[in-house]
Amino acid sequence: MSETVTTAPPPAPPPRERGLTRRTWTLIISFLVVAALGLLGGFARVPYVALGPGPTYDVLGKVKDSDVVSVEGQNTFPTSGTLRMTTVSLTDDVSLFGALGLWLSGRYALAPREEFFKPGESEEEVQRNNELAFSESQTSAEVAALHYLGYPGKVIANQVTKGSPAENVIPLGARIISVNGKQVQSSADVSAALENTKPGDRIEVAFEKDGTSKSTQITLGTREDGRPAGFIGISPVDRADVPFKIKISLSDVGGPSAGLIFALAIVDKLTPGELNGGKAIAGTGEITGDGTVKPIGGIAFKMVAAKEAGATAFLVPSANCTDAKQQAPEGLKLIKVENLKDAVSSLEALNKGESTPSC
Repeated sequence: MSETVTTAPPPAPPPRERGLTRRTWTLIISFLVVAALGLLGGFARVPYVALGPGPTYDVLGKVKDSDVVSVEGQNTFPTSGTLRMTTVSLTDDVSLFGALGLWLSGRYALAPREEFFKPGESEEEVQRNNELAFSESQTSAEVAALHYLGYPGKVIANQVTKGSPAENVIPLGARIISVNGKQVQSSADVSAALENTKPGDRIEVAFEKDGTSKSTQITLGTREDGRPAGFIGISPVDRADVPFKIKISLSDVGGPSAGLIFALAIVDKLTPGELNGGKAIAGTGEITGDGTVKPIGGIAFKMVAAKEAGATAFLVPSANCTDAKQQAPEGLKLIKVENLKDAVSSLEALNKGESTPSC
């Protein structure tokens, strides 16, 4: 008996796995490159800082319910209008993309970080130095304003150099009365009194400390700067000598450039009438105890901030005039000042509708 046998066809081989196409690999690699660049641009820091317009403060007004400039123990006069100090904002933590965006905005500028941070200097150290400069600007403003108003001043030994002839002889903080037989009324008088001396000369220095006056002989040393005049070893600074107290209440601000505006606020509060005539005034400028106004940085950003705050006129240190004139916002009147007297006179002229010195 025969048997029919049916033979089944052999099973089909499993399908072959296809690899990623060249196009797919290109897309993946491109995505990874873009992602890497995005991470690099978003997180990588560049050695630049961004500078731009900073906040402004009306020194005739209040901050956190406290007068920015106040006088205790002396009659003051009403003020009006605004008198704004201006600042520059500095952004240090800048990424590659962030720097590009700030630059493209046209509102900020980039500058090498090394121009603002010394090698090895921390942000905390820079902040402390700026705060110290700001504090010194307040003192200089007070001295300049009171000197302008005719109040007496005094000269203090602010520092005594270690190993100098003055060490252990003239106490730190002593009031200097006379040097080499010449009365001292300003810090410049100390240097002037030593002009015709030489190392080894013995001179007399009179000073006062804690209500006790003393006169002593000092043998002059040699100056490190090579000048032929004799060396005492004190750093004299000007201070006000008045029975009332001036207080400036403003925090989170650094640098010396608010000195002129602070001095004007003090003058305005201690004299009758409204110095700015109720107008919106802003400005900048470092000031010395004798009222000299020194140049500052970031004038372009400060003018922008002033204009945006509503100022119609801006006080410019004479040495900044060239840059200010080229970069001033439209409609902002520039007033050139060389000293505190100039600034007061210009504001009085502006109040009367008279012409003022311009950049």
